[in-house]
Amino acid sequence: MGGVDEGNPIAYTVLETGVPVMSSDEQQVGSVHHVVAAPEKDIFHGLVLSTSGGRRFVAAADVAALHEHRVDLSIDAAGAAELPAPGGAAPVFSEDPGATSTWSHWVNRLSGRKDWHRDG
Repeated sequence: MGGVDEGNPIAYTVLETGVPVMSSDEQQVGSVHHVVAAPEKDIFHGLVLSTSGGRRFVAAADVAALHEHRVDLSIDAAGAAELPAPGGAAPVFSEDPGATSTWSHWVNRLSGRKDWHRDG
């Protein structure tokens, strides 16, 4: 990673504003504006980046690593340039299908009700 001190690996909960964000082809594509998460459910949705083209949202699936002094993306600079602008609050869902009882899961399936529900 270019000999730059990226610091220790960290959790999204302690990632600071202004940390450089690097593409998979080692280009700085922006810096962290803020983390998008549902901390009460320990869900990391992604990051809002400050870029030369304005704010952009990168989904958690495209974040390869979080470090104290650097964020690494799994997409290249061209992909990062195509990231969308943030679109408001991320949805929060309840009733994890993995945690539902067998009985309630089958009731949901037979009634056409989905196991996941959007809160709010």
